[in-house]
Amino acid sequence: FMSSDLTSDSGILYGINRHNNSLIIFDRFSLPNANGIVFATSGAGKSYAVKLEILRTLMMGIDVIVIDPEMEYKNLSDAVGGSYINLSLASESKINPFDLPRPMTADSSTEDIIRSAVITTKGILRIMLGSFSVTEDSLLDRALLETYAKKDITADSDLTKLGPTDMPIMTDLQDILEGMTGSTELVEKLKKYTEGTFSGLLNSYTNVTMNNLLVVFSVRDLEDELRPVGIFVIVNYIWNVVRSERKKRVLVVDEAWWLMQHEDSARFIFTLAKRCRKYFLGIT
Repeated sequence: FMSSDLTSDSGILYGINRHNNSLIIFDRFSLPNANGIVFATSGAGKSYAVKLEILRTLMMGIDVIVIDPEMEYKNLSDAVGGSYINLSLASESKINPFDLPRPMTADSSTEDIIRSAVITTKGILRIMLGSFSVTEDSLLDRALLETYAKKDITADSDLTKLGPTDMPIMTDLQDILEGMTGSTELVEKLKKYTEGTFSGLLNSYTNVTMNNLLVVFSVRDLEDELRPVGIFVIVNYIWNVVRSERKKRVLVVDEAWWLMQHEDSARFIFTLAKRCRKYFLGIT
């Protein structure tokens, strides 16, 4: 409260201090965690401020990942030679919700990674298919474990040797469920995503990569009904990549309220904000 100065030794320029015209230079990564949140009324310049921060963060050699619901970051991405990945039903870009992280260290066992993936995938399925009964929840739990086992992904597997096409996809889960008693309703709901209208989105192997300094995921062309699922799948994919290779990154989730509407995805973002410090990730 005593100091009117907001300048640290390193970091990026955020603006000019209106009290004394000094520069505000600040490094998010110097704090115990690098998370930030931007609040303002509509049209006050939130996106503009965030874009400036992204550009200056890139100049420091830090990777930036953006989830863009309104195609607002396309020009920025083009200007700096970033990767712009548009996710929609007709898009060539695909992300598989069944992907697993490739652990670089021995700090997490394969069994833990598979269990964690089952819990997250169940969260994604809950948004896709609506609420489950206790019996259906238990059925899905077994079916998901069996779906991974069908692809020879078990507690003894070496995940570092697996590629995107070694992972199961939604059709594999449907095949397993069809062989279980009491799963008729689940299978019928799932068919919309494997054979029906929405089959173009989540029933393919991942073919996108994040090997650029700036990667923007656009969900503007996704139908409103699919947008929460799409964003959840993208965030889960990003989290897997972050856990596979530790380096400084910033993840910008624009219009985060899309994810807050559903308990599962809101809880996932909450967990992410708590755990990301360990992997040098800062969330905006």
